[in-house]
Amino acid sequence: MRILLGLVLALPALCAAQQRQDYFGDPFVQVTSALAGCPTPEPPSMTPEELRAAAHVRSQHGGSCYRAGRCRLPDSYQYDKEIIPRVQLYLRQDGRFGDTSVWALGERRLVSLKGCVQSLEQALAMERAVLLVDDVMGVINQLMVGTSGKPPYEAARQPKP
Repeated sequence: MRILLGLVLALPALCAAQQRQDYFGDPFVQVTSALAGCPTPEPPSMTPEELRAAAHVRSQHGGSCYRAGRCRLPDSYQYDKEIIPRVQLYLRQDGRFGDTSVWALGERRLVSLKGCVQSLEQALAMERAVLLVDDVMGVINQLMVGTSGKPPYEAARQPKP
């Protein structure tokens, strides 16, 4: 009986954890993978409650670019599915970043770079390189030097044993 009660009490927490998903389909790809031990970033996901809160903000931000005449598409999020594969291709072909482990996330023509690089100079060079990709409006540099320490981004949740 005690085990059954424990399962019933744990059920809401398990359901809430399972409800996280990427409702918006924001593109998130691993660009490079040379540094073993680099903390994997948490992929974009949210709960249904977070979705409701984010929907209004996303609609406002997505359309403001077009209304201001800075975007040709009516929603700046429409660019991301094209931008992120181009960022991935460009960084892989550049030749300077093969010794890194980096992921790229696209949201509203902003590219977030997360992962591990060899030096601060390499992180800055990668940021500048991504700014050269067509339609990229800005870069959020969340790269860390090396693989130890706390990353400047949310690391992927580890499944509990």
